[in-house]
Formats: sequence, structure tokens, C-alpha cells
Amino acid sequence: MAQMKRPRLQSIQVLQGKSSPGLQLEFVDGSTYAVDFGLLLAESKGLAPLRDPAVFAQATLIDGEGWAVVWPEHDIQIGADTLWLDAQAQNAPDENTRIFAQWRARNGLSLANAAQALGVSTRTISAYGSGKRAVPRYMALACKGWTAEQAQRTGH
Repeated sequence: MAQMKRPRLQSIQVLQGKSSPGLQLEFVDGSTYAVDFGLLLAESKGLAPLRDPAVFAQATLIDGEGWAVVWPEHDIQIGADTLWLDAQAQNAPDENTRIFAQWRARNGLSLANAAQALGVSTRTISAYGSGKRAVPRYMALACKGWTAEQAQRTGH
């Protein structure tokens, strides 16, 4: 399976009958992930309309694109790259990888920004994100430390 240079969606399916809303995401490289939106919707005020199951069920892709899941009536969109990071975090094989992937997803960090924040190369961040290298415990702890430092700086 060829690795995507930039995550792009092939198709989506709303997952019904769960306690929290979710999507089945199929990316153009053939990878498929189920993503639970419960925590994301609880944390984000801007996504509040999606807490209504009838509204969430209106999720769609723009024909021929695949760069975002959209809810046009509510002017809400979530990028394929963000959904890819959430999928990696929720489906991570170990705690360190989960911490790292969630850190990148929650902070919206590009490879370059994540590398700068942690003092490593973009190649290292890419290897962690793609699963080519295991995320070491010290890197997971660095992610937590960076988050705490940012919260202290902003007073949150």
C-alpha cells in the first residue's frame, strides 16, 4: 500500500447505533478507520451543532475532492489531515503512540511545527506518525510537557 503524501478521503460512512457519533473513513490509499467523535464534540464549542445525531448524520464529502468532511448547512468542515491524525490516535498500538498522535491532532501541529516544538527533525516526526518508528516514552512525556508549558503561558 503506497503511503499518502497528504491524507485525502475516498469515502465516509456515518456510524449509527453507537453511544457517541462516529465515522468510518476510507482514505485514498485504501486504509480504513472508525473514528469516534464523542470527545472531540464535547471539547469543541464550534462543533456543538454536530452533537445532534440528525445533524451529524448529514456528514458528506465534496464530490471529487476528499480534503474534508463537511456539514454545509452549518458551515462546518473537518480536514482530512485532522481526521487522519485522530484516526491514528484512536487506533494507536500503544500508549506512547496514542499520546503523540493525540498531541499532534489536538494542537493542529504540522510536521515542521511538531518537530520544532519537540526539538527533533521533521523526518523523526514523520516516522513516528507513520508507524515506521516506535514513539519512545521520553517523547510522549515531552508532548505532555509541551502541552503543560503552553497552558501555563496562556493561563489555561
